[in-house]
Order: sequence, then structure tokens, then C-alpha cells
Amino acid sequence: MSAKWVDCGDGVRLELGVECAMADGVVLASDHYYPDQSKWGVGPHPTLLMRQPYGRDIASTVVYAHPVWFARHGYNVVIQDVRGRGDSGGEFYPFRHERTDGAETIRWLRTRPESNGRVGMYGFSYQGLTQLLAAAEQPEGLFAIAPGMAACDLYRGWFYHNGALRLASSLGWGLQMLKMDARRLGLREATDRLERAWSALPGQSTVLPFGKHPAIVDPALPSYVRDWFAQTEAGAYWEALDVSACLEQIDVPALHVSGWYDTYLKGTIDGYLALRKHAATEFARENQYLLAGPWVHIPWGDRIGEVNFGAEALLDTDTVLLRWFDHWLKGDDSFAHEPRVRHFALFENKWHGAENWYGQQEMKLHLFSNGRANSRKGDGVLQLEAPEGEAPCDVFVYDPEVPVVAPGGPASMSGATNQAAVEMGNNVLVYTTEPLLEDVAVFGSPRLVLWCAASAESTDFTGKLVRVRVDGIADFVCIGIARSSYLFGDSYKPDAVMKWEFELEPTSCRFTSGEQIRLEIASSAFPLYDRNPGTRVQSAEATSWDWKRSTQFVFHDGERPSVLYLPLRGDA
Repeated sequence: MSAKWVDCGDGVRLELGVECAMADGVVLASDHYYPDQSKWGVGPHPTLLMRQPYGRDIASTVVYAHPVWFARHGYNVVIQDVRGRGDSGGEFYPFRHERTDGAETIRWLRTRPESNGRVGMYGFSYQGLTQLLAAAEQPEGLFAIAPGMAACDLYRGWFYHNGALRLASSLGWGLQMLKMDARRLGLREATDRLERAWSALPGQSTVLPFGKHPAIVDPALPSYVRDWFAQTEAGAYWEALDVSACLEQIDVPALHVSGWYDTYLKGTIDGYLALRKHAATEFARENQYLLAGPWVHIPWGDRIGEVNFGAEALLDTDTVLLRWFDHWLKGDDSFAHEPRVRHFALFENKWHGAENWYGQQEMKLHLFSNGRANSRKGDGVLQLEAPEGEAPCDVFVYDPEVPVVAPGGPASMSGATNQAAVEMGNNVLVYTTEPLLEDVAVFGSPRLVLWCAASAESTDFTGKLVRVRVDGIADFVCIGIARSSYLFGDSYKPDAVMKWEFELEPTSCRFTSGEQIRLEIASSAFPLYDRNPGTRVQSAEATSWDWKRSTQFVFHDGERPSVLYLPLRGDA
């Protein structure tokens, strides 16, 4: 293929459709942006690489500056279509080939005449995984990565949360990816079905059984979405696609970027912590950094819905990224004085630095009621005092036909949405502190210890942390879920009182004096998570014929204290 060149202005030149052959003969296509030689010299220069499945002309510009901007700052920038996408050959199966294809691409790039042998990778979401997977191959020339909103562990940090499927994101993303496959394969009928589903995306989570959604079952389409739904436990399938079993092979510095309301928040934070502990060398372990902002997956700004997080939320992430790579690829020490963790405190609307993920101090809040914590009209409280002696338990009914709606509603577009309407349902237990006498700054992963029983053969419990303003608005902070099969396996018994222990998603937030801390307990958050059918039937295979209501009991007496633990920021 003859090269096609484009003048991008400011001396930046673009070479389109550059080909690189993999060891198995598959040819991958990339676009190469070159910096202004009159400003930066004839080179060679360091290279920034992004590998993505959405079309290399997009180049993740939904959240990042255009590659031209990075080229203006003295970098070769390469945007590559992954295998089976865009102009690249081969077949696409998410994550499967990114380890070897990424490593081979880096080895090729470092030997090109415009390269000085130093390569960095950037990108978020799928593009974040391509970095981690390539790094696990330890390709010569890779000096630093900056994975945003990704996960080292796909099962626990991307698709499932304590055994519950992240339904809305998994099905929605699966439909998006299959649309591209159908068009590439020339499957007109399959394309039309996928387009119809995509145009009415919020309703697709209600299709039953979702594992046999009409848009994903065409045998001519790749099987990966069906595979995700069938692989309900951690194991070899997931480990072959991620880096969870080979963290000790990653030996490069990494800047992990996350958002407090991002779908893959837990995956990003857990990945950062895992590499801080298990990366290949002390050098790599000591050079893992975390940036956690008040953002959803797209976009990264100061507003989510009606909530304005203030001017500091408009962080120039492109400049942060540029300083990161200038430090590691150009050696100018511009990142040398950055804190290990830089996190935005929700509702305080201010950035903080920390050398550790969170401190050792916790606030211990006990759940209590006189047996009627149902809805915010009930008598549920959170208190510092531990209960003594006997106390009536709280009871609610979980009905899979009428699940509790997830924060953000049917589309599960999360943010600090008002939960006051959801809290009117008697299928939600609500526990609230008295108005605070002083500020409480939370930083880390809240955790729950609940003593519960359920009548069904299979069940879930959810916990949701909420900030209650003085005017009664109930801002969603974070949520967690656990499935009985995940926590207890075969030891779970219907009607047996069992100790449920699980973490909520991480957060950083400040509750100010006069406000209240609230905890909601329920058994669903649909369609953020799939609804538990209440029977032994797998959720992906269940129809309404397989649903069974469950009576749920939450105990909080002297012998069975249910507790919310809030990790506290050290400077609060």
C-alpha cells in the first residue's frame, strides 16, 4: 500500500494506513503523526501508542486531546486498529490477541527510523486493557503506560461484582461491538437487529432471557457476548484475557486514571493496588500512580446531570498525561513531585494528594431500628453505639419482577443522582445518622457486615452510601452488591442467618456538618446489576417463569450487629 500523507498544520504530518505484519501473518493498520521537525528537530523522537477497536480516526478524542496535540509537543503518535477492527486483518475477540499483538507492535515501532526507542501507551477503557496486556509481555522499548478506566481483573473489575453481572454495561457494550462485527461480516439482518437494539438501549436489559437476546444469538456472529454471560465464575477463561494471573510480569510505571462514577471504577482501583503490591520490580511497584476524579466513563468534566462539582473538577487531564510521558520518555522530571494518589473529594469539590490509598482509621456505624426501617419513612438509624441485647430485625420482600431501580435509572448512567424517590419503596431499608456535628471525610472502600437471612435458594444484598443534604436531597455516593453463591458457595442455606461481608465501590467524599450519612439496603439495583431470579437457574438463562420472590431479614441486635465501616481520610 502506498503511503498517504496529510498536512495537519503546525508542522505536524500524518501518514495514513501504515501496515505492520504480526508473527502469524495478520496485518494491522495504524495512523502515524509526526512532530514538527523545524521545532523538535529531525528526530528521532519518543512514541505514544494507542491501540483501539473503535476506528483509529476517533482516537479516543471523546476524552483525550487529538493526536495532533500530542504530536505538537514533540511525540510520534501512533493510533492502531486492533486485530479484526478497522483496516486491520484477522478476527476480533475482545482482549484475546492484545497481549502478543501489542508487544509485537511496540517492538516494530521502536526500530522505526523516527523512533528513539522509547514508547509509551495511553488510552482508556478497552484501550487501557491493551496497555496492561502488552506490558505483561515486557516488550523492549515500552517505558510507561497510562491506562484509564480499565481493569487488571476482567471478571471482578469489569463484568461481575461479587458474583452479580454488571448487566447494563456488559450488554450495552456487547451490542456496540457486535454491530461492528456484523457490518464487517456483511450480515445485513444481524446488523438491523443490533441497530434496533442499540437505538432502544435502556430497554434491552429487560429482554428475557438476556443470555439469548435475539440480537446476540445469530451463529454467524462471534460468541464473545454469550461467553461473558455463560462464564459466571472466575477462572481460566477470564485469566486468559486479562493480567490478573500475571501481575508480576508487568515492569513499567503506570498512571491509572479513574472516575468515581465510572463503570470500571473498582477494576481501576483494584488494578492500581494490585500492581503496587505485585508488579515485577520494586521500581515498577513504586511508580504506580492513581488519578481519581469526579467523572463518569464519558465525559470527564465538572457536571454529571444536575450536579456541578466546581471549577477544580475541570482538570486538564491531557496536560497531566503530557507531564507523565515527558517524565518517563523525555526525562525532564516533570512528574517527580506528584503524590502517589491524587483524588477529588466529592461535595467538598477539591483535589487531595495521598501517598497511600487510604488510612487505617474507620468510622463504625451500627444499623438499628425498632423493626421498621422500610423506606425513609421508617425508623432505621445509623449510630455509633453498638446495640445491646435483643432487637427486632427488619424485613422486606425482594421481587425480581419489581426490582429496585439502580442509581441513574434504567440507563444506569450513574452520578450523584437524587435517591429520595427510590427511598420511598418498602423494598429498601433506610438507615440514617442524626445531622452531623462535624465534617466526615471518607476516602477508600466502605464495607458492610450484615447479618441476613433469605427465604430463596439464591439471593443478593446491596448496600448504597448516600449523602443527605439539609434540604433532604439524597445524593448517591457509591454502591456494592454480593450474591449468595459468590460469598458462600454450597454452604448457603435458605432461611439461615449468615454473615454477609462485602465492600462498596471506592469513593472520596465529604459529609459536612448538618448533613446526614445514609445507608440503603436492598436486594437489587437493576439494570446496573442483573436481577437474581431467586432460584437455582442461572440469571442469563432465566425468564419470568423462573423467578421467585424472597423474604429478606436483616438483623442488628447485640449478638448479630450489622455495621457500616467508613474509611476516613487522615486530614479530615
